[in-house]
Amino acid sequence: MSWRVREGCGNDSPSGSRRTRALTEHAERLATAVADHAEATLAAEDLSKIVLASLDDDKAEDVVVIDLTNKSSVTDAMIIASGRSQRHVGALADHVLRRLKEAGWGRARAEGLAACDWVLIDAGDVIVHLFRPEVRAFYNLEKMWSEAAVAARAPAGTAAASG
Repeated sequence: MSWRVREGCGNDSPSGSRRTRALTEHAERLATAVADHAEATLAAEDLSKIVLASLDDDKAEDVVVIDLTNKSSVTDAMIIASGRSQRHVGALADHVLRRLKEAGWGRARAEGLAACDWVLIDAGDVIVHLFRPEVRAFYNLEKMWSEAAVAARAPAGTAAASG
């Protein structure tokens, strides 16, 4: 987006043109910020689609997507899935990372690949947790994040009274 000043508006003075340039730069920064926010929202959706397609292709079990938009400053979505064994969890993680890299999201990082009981993939706007079923049941992230979301929305005093 660019802004233009019409000629003959009294901005011929040096201070007027500086003011005009400052306003133009400010308007361009605002337009860029709005565009960046829209791109970030699309990026989270695109990342989620890539991850979910990979998990579906590789027969991941009990796939859950938790929307954390406006609830967490860390990420916009959390995807939780189970693999049948350590080998399956490792293959799921490897294929998700490979698909992300092929789609241009090569900056994703993974933790837990050595043991493959619980693998965490941090792709920025989307975090993926891959578990063996026993480990997933023990940590129960779905319950933790759903309770955190409810507590954040509850009026003061009601969360403590219900707990």
